[in-house]
Amino acid sequence: MEIRKAAEMDLPEIFRIYQSAREFMEQNGNPDQWKDGYPSPEIVKKDLKDGNLYLCVEGEKIEGVFVFFLGEEPSYRIIEGGDWLNDRPYGTLHRIASAGGGRGAASFCINWCFQQCRNMRGDTHECNHPMRKVFEKNGFVRCGIIYLSDGSPRIAYQKTE
Repeated sequence: MEIRKAAEMDLPEIFRIYQSAREFMEQNGNPDQWKDGYPSPEIVKKDLKDGNLYLCVEGEKIEGVFVFFLGEEPSYRIIEGGDWLNDRPYGTLHRIASAGGGRGAASFCINWCFQQCRNMRGDTHECNHPMRKVFEKNGFVRCGIIYLSDGSPRIAYQKTE
């Protein structure tokens, strides 16, 4: 597997992967995290335009999609029920989804991100047990609860050297 930046020609497959991820979450006890078609085509196209949309590929097949960027995530400014491990600059992982075929794609993506920035943050919905497991399996520590701009709570994770 390898990581590459997404291109406009990848959008139909990216939209399919996100739709499949929404269906998987709904069928597995997490119907609220990506409701109402989140992430919308507008959000995905903005991620692409901003240069933050990445793909995990094996050969010609897209195995996963995710957003990664360096810099502050506004929803991480306030954390409740705990603290971040440090206040150093960090990389953020968002909107990770697997195509469902290759096992280990999520861990591969997370490890790639950590190689780019040795201080990583991410978050997930309380009911997203697969993502919580992936974070914990890959050395992330549960730090507390953050709130998205719409007020939705998320479990905050961080991994550092």
